[in-house]
Parts: sequence; C-alpha cells; structure tokens
Amino acid sequence: MPAVQDANTLATIALFRGLAPDELSRLNQLLQRTTIPANSNLMSLGQPGEVAYIVLTGTVKIHVEQSDGRDVVVALRGPGEIVGELSLVDDIPRSASVISLEPCTLLWISRTTFGECLRTMPLMALNLVQILARRLRVATTQVQLLTAQDIYGRVAHLLLRLAEEYGEPLADGAFRIPLRLTQSDLAGLAGSSRARVNQVLVYFRERGYISMDAHYRLTIRDRQALEQRYS
Repeated sequence: MPAVQDANTLATIALFRGLAPDELSRLNQLLQRTTIPANSNLMSLGQPGEVAYIVLTGTVKIHVEQSDGRDVVVALRGPGEIVGELSLVDDIPRSASVISLEPCTLLWISRTTFGECLRTMPLMALNLVQILARRLRVATTQVQLLTAQDIYGRVAHLLLRLAEEYGEPLADGAFRIPLRLTQSDLAGLAGSSRARVNQVLVYFRERGYISMDAHYRLTIRDRQALEQRYS
C-alpha cells in the first residue's frame, strides 16, 4: 500500500527534495505509514536503531532523562523532519529518546531499506548530509548563545529559528509555528527554568512580539523586535 496518495508530495520533505518522479514512486512503495497518540514513545536511549521516522503531522520531542530526574530537551521536530536516522547510519544505539507531544502521523523506513535508498539515490544521500550539517550548525549556535546571551536573547533566537524552519506565513505578515511549544519544552531548549521562560514569554506577548493559542501554537508578530533582543 502506498505511503501517501500522491508520491510527488514526498518531494516537499527535505530528505527527498529533488528526487526524480520514479524515485519518489519507489519510495512511496517502500515507506510505511503510521499514526500515534500523544505521549507515545518512539525510541529510547540506548536501544538499537532499526527504523527512522519522518514526521508528516504533529510534533515530537528528542530528549535525554538525567539520573537526577531532569529532562534535557535536545530538539523538537515537526512536519517534514526525520528522526532516528543517526543509528541507521552509524549502527550505534540511540543517543536520545523520542516521544510524541501530540497525535502524529509518521512515515517510517527500516535500516535495510534506508541504506539501500542511500546507495541507489545519490541525491537522497546528499540531502541527508545537508540536513545533518544544518543541525550541527544549529547545535553550535545554541552553545554560543548559552554563554553569550541572556534568557531574553536565547528565547528570541529560539523562536525565530523555529519560525524559519517551520513557520507558516499569515496574511498579516506574521509567522505561525505549527509545533506544540510548551513552556517546559522551550525552557529545556533555552537552557533555563520554566518560570524564567514564562516571564520572557509574558514580556514578549505584552509587547505584541508574539501570541500563543490554546493549543500551544505560537505566532511571531514582530520579527524585528525579537531580532533586536539578541543582536
């Protein structure tokens, strides 16, 4: 059974961008599709990696639970992003756990199929390298921000980065981030406490920089003002 109704729509996913129609059709037969509820565990730290997932809808959290009970949030992934690919590439157990933050629709691909596709579809392999390079740059920037910026600058940069990666432009010039962004998860990404991040978000909302709906979807209202917080 095909993973999606129209194989050409797979080309909107970064990993498959630029692939030929026959390659997309082949992938559509190889990929599997599944839906999961919120708070479903996709993978756990230390487990062997047998599959990778591509998010079609919803948000997942990559995190590492510490021995003292703290939860370190590594990243959030939304529509179009791949998770779990590293263990398929280097054959090393999972380096983090992944949980769904809301109901999600996912595509998944096995280790064997993933390796075969990388060998026979050179552009897919190049896309993967570019994805990993971008993530490395983001991680490097996050480390720099932790030492060079206060919490206002770190949160502002985080929101703008999420808007750049996932933002949906609105008619009034704003950008809606279609990810479930709780204060706790934002705090984990920003390297601060939930209380401090809440203070920042309230500050930004009161000044009209951002807005957030009841489903934790945040909208950037004043991009320039946020940019000035960390420039």
